[in-house]
Amino acid sequence: MKILEGIRVLDLTNVLSGPFATLHLAWLGAEVIKVENPVGGDLARNLGCVKEYNDMLMGTSFIAQNCNKKSMTLNLKKAKAKDIFIELVKISDIVVENFRPGVMDRLGLGYDELKKHNPKLIYCAISGFGQTGPDANKPAYDQIIQGLSGVMAINGDETLNPLRAGFPVCDTVGGLNAAFAIMSAMYHRERTGEGQFIDVALIDSTMPLLGWVAANLMIGGQEPPLLGNDNFSSAPSGTFKTKDGHINIAANKQEQWEDLADILELSALKDDPRFKIRDHRKKHRFELTPYINDKLQAKETKYWVELLNKSGIPAGEILKLADALDSPQIRHRNTFTNVEIDGIGTVAAFNSTAKFSKTESNVTKAPPKLSEHTTEILSLIGLNDEDASKLKSEDVI
Repeated sequence: MKILEGIRVLDLTNVLSGPFATLHLAWLGAEVIKVENPVGGDLARNLGCVKEYNDMLMGTSFIAQNCNKKSMTLNLKKAKAKDIFIELVKISDIVVENFRPGVMDRLGLGYDELKKHNPKLIYCAISGFGQTGPDANKPAYDQIIQGLSGVMAINGDETLNPLRAGFPVCDTVGGLNAAFAIMSAMYHRERTGEGQFIDVALIDSTMPLLGWVAANLMIGGQEPPLLGNDNFSSAPSGTFKTKDGHINIAANKQEQWEDLADILELSALKDDPRFKIRDHRKKHRFELTPYINDKLQAKETKYWVELLNKSGIPAGEILKLADALDSPQIRHRNTFTNVEIDGIGTVAAFNSTAKFSKTESNVTKAPPKLSEHTTEILSLIGLNDEDASKLKSEDVI
């Protein structure tokens, strides 16, 4: 049995932040029903690097976020579709949407209306800036939030700044925050019987990620330095050159620095006033780095990784994405599984990243085709195949 077995989620979300939130619920066993527009469905169905899959409405972006889910179509601009949605709300636990603020209210399907039909309903609205405030109604994509949150301003170095993260970090952490909030609301409902409205903003979700950097500025008055691949809190801690590439070394503790100096035959630097203590090493990091690079370039990356880790100094190779996805540790952790998709074949899909000792949390079903489960879901509210055909002819589903 899975943790969320028996929980039903109506998922009206598109693209990434919302689908990533509901993916976590689907991994845990919830019945996640994607309620999609009959024309095209989730925009992510058309997003990806393989045009053939996009044309099948099964883009790689969609595959990545939608395993274990079901799909039905509803044209929520139609009165009958709204009635169907409300009937589904009555037998569901959670509604998740990532429209702009006010869209669901204008459809007559906002939280205040839906809770009349199901007082225990948990309703999660994900948006760029939240449901209220001066920016609430502005459109938002991940890169917009990266810029407005300060993320881009602290990336890179003096030669390359501002710089965005290489993946949609704000959308992703927004979805993760929403999943955590939904689970918390479910715990509250378990204790009290009360449903509630959850307002998740991507900008809010991103800010705590700045953690130490933001605290240093707000509390200590220190502007974040542009250090590129160096760790602002310690030195030597960052990226260094080897004979065949690059290595990350995090000699953050004093004893790690001293051991590193000995291993690299740089013991004399331990008594150099510029490098003797951490605060001095941070100040003179750009003077220290050439000494380390010079020694590291005598051997290949793998040699140094093994030697340093054996000595208790954290070090790691900088892998290309393909190598990272296929690393022995990732395979051991079953981070990916294979799913069969009609018309495509076997593809890799993400498994749950949390491993539970008592309950399962993994991929059991491929992402759904658009409207694949519409008839099945309509049967939950007493509608049969004939009803579905009539609704189809009326452009309701």
